[in-house]
Amino acid sequence: MYQDITPQELQQLQAQGTQVIDVREDWEYGSGHIPGARNIPLGKLPGQLGGLHGPVIVVCASGGRSANAAQYLAENGVQNVSNLLGGTGGWISSGLPTK
Repeated sequence: MYQDITPQELQQLQAQGTQVIDVREDWEYGSGHIPGARNIPLGKLPGQLGGLHGPVIVVCASGGRSANAAQYLAENGVQNVSNLLGGTGGWISSGLPTK
């Protein structure tokens, strides 16, 4: 199982050192991303499982791909997985910074 979190909750968790994984394509990530987020496109996620240990927060553009990624990670043994509601768009709409 995974849980959904808000941009404000993510901001608090980032201050505690939580991993943020952005599953958008490279070009999407390059156009603006959450500071500190690591880019692992959704199609490459299976090959990166060994390096992911919870807590992990997964993000995409609007929350759809990241929900799929969060479900995949949870089903494959990654503990404490969360999905960012609204994705990067929700983060930006909340007035939070991007890089």
